[in-house]
Amino acid sequence: MISKVLIANRGEIALRVLRACKELGIATVAVHSTADADAMHVRLADESVCIGPPPSRDSYLNIHQIVAACEITGADAVHPGYGFLSENAKFAEILDAHGITFIGPTAEHIRLMGDKITAKKTALELGIPVVPGSDGEVKPENALEIARKIGFPVLIKATAGGGGRGMKVARTEEDLEVAVATARSEAAAAFGNDAVYMEKFLGHPRHIEVQIVGDGQGNAIHLGERDCSLQRRHQKVWEEANSPALNVDQRMKIGKICSDAMKKMKYRGAGTIEFLYENGEFYFIEMNTRLQVEHPITEAITGIDLVHEQIRVASGAGLSVTQEEIEFSGHAIECRINAEDPRTFVPSPGTITHFHAPGGLGVRVDSGAYQGYRIPPYYDSLIGKLIVHGRTRVECMMRLRRVLDEFVIDGIKTTLPLFQELIANQDIANGDYDIHWLENYLAKTAV
Repeated sequence: MISKVLIANRGEIALRVLRACKELGIATVAVHSTADADAMHVRLADESVCIGPPPSRDSYLNIHQIVAACEITGADAVHPGYGFLSENAKFAEILDAHGITFIGPTAEHIRLMGDKITAKKTALELGIPVVPGSDGEVKPENALEIARKIGFPVLIKATAGGGGRGMKVARTEEDLEVAVATARSEAAAAFGNDAVYMEKFLGHPRHIEVQIVGDGQGNAIHLGERDCSLQRRHQKVWEEANSPALNVDQRMKIGKICSDAMKKMKYRGAGTIEFLYENGEFYFIEMNTRLQVEHPITEAITGIDLVHEQIRVASGAGLSVTQEEIEFSGHAIECRINAEDPRTFVPSPGTITHFHAPGGLGVRVDSGAYQGYRIPPYYDSLIGKLIVHGRTRVECMMRLRRVLDEFVIDGIKTTLPLFQELIANQDIANGDYDIHWLENYLAKTAV
C-alpha cells in the first residue's frame, strides 16, 4: 500500500486530496511556491516543501523539483490533482522511472487521449459515438474539401487543445480560411502545436460528461453523468448531477457504453468522457484522464469518494464497488466560486477580510480560503466550490438558494452574485439551457 503521498497541486484540490489521504491513514507532503506558503493545505500537511517562485513553470510545473521533493521526503506516490501536471505523460513516466507511484492513468493512456484526433479515433474503435468530422489533421489546403463533406457550420479545434483555445467556428465557406488560420495560430501560441481538426458544429447542444473509474485490469464502472452546459468561454460555471435533460434509460445506456470502452482499454484510475448531446444523441468530444473540478457532485449522488478510489486503484487494491452496487440518490449542483468580478469576470486577487461558509444538511464547501488569506495573482481564480445535494432537483435548488444567501466572502470580488441571479432564473429552474445559454444571458444583461 501507498504510505506517503506528495500532492503536486495547490488550492482547493490540494486540500481535497489531503483530506482523503488522512482518512486513509496515509502521510501527506504539500509542495508549494513561495506565493502559497500560507495556503491551507500547506498548513495541514504532515510535511511541506517549497519548490520555487510564484510562476507555475518554476514551481508547480517543475518536474525535477517535484521529484526531488519526493526523494527528500520519502514520498512513494504523487497525486497530481487536476491541471498542472495531471495529464502530462512525461511526468508519469519520470515518476515510474524513479519508483514513485503516479495516482492516475498510465502514460500510454494519457498520451492516447491527450491528442484530440487520436482520442476520437480511439473512441470510435471502442464503440463510443463521435461527432462527424475529419479523420485527421486539417490543413489550409484540404480544409474546404473536408468541410464540404461534413457540412457547414463546422468547428475547427486544436488537437492538443483545451479551455476553448484554438477553437473557431466557420459558418460558411467564406469564413473557413480565416477560421483555420486563426485556430492554428492560437493553438501554436497556447500549446506549442498548431495542428487542428474539424467537427460538425452543433447548434444547441448540452455538455454531458460521464464519470468512470477503472482498475487497470479490465474492470471499470461508471458513476452516472454530469451536466456542464452552463459555461462561459468554454469554462464551466455551474454543474449538475444528474442532467435535467436525461432519463434513467439514457443515463444507463451511455454509462454502459463508457464503462465497456474503459474495460476494453484496461483503463486505470478516474476519468471523464465528455459529450455534446443534442436531439437525443451523444457525440464524443474528449476524455479527461484525471479528476475533474466537478467530481464532488458525483460523490454526492453516489456516496463514493473518488479520491479514495484513485488511491485504491493506484495501490493495486482494485475498485471498492461493482456496477451493481452503485445507487444513485437525489440531485446535486456545484457552483464554482471564482475571485472575479461577477459581470466582467476580471480577476480580483487580494486579501479576504471576512469568510463565512454556509452549512446544513446536504451542503459541502471545498475551499482552501479563510479569513485573512491573501489570494495570489499568479494562478487560476477558482477559490472554492459550493456543492449542494437534495432528494430532488427542486429540493436541491431550494437549498442552493438558501445557501447562497449565507455564503459571505468580503475583501475581494467573487462570482457569488452571479449564482444568486441564476438561481432566480426560470430557465435554470426548468433545467432548460444549453452550452450557449449563459453567454447569451450575460450579453443580454450587460450593463
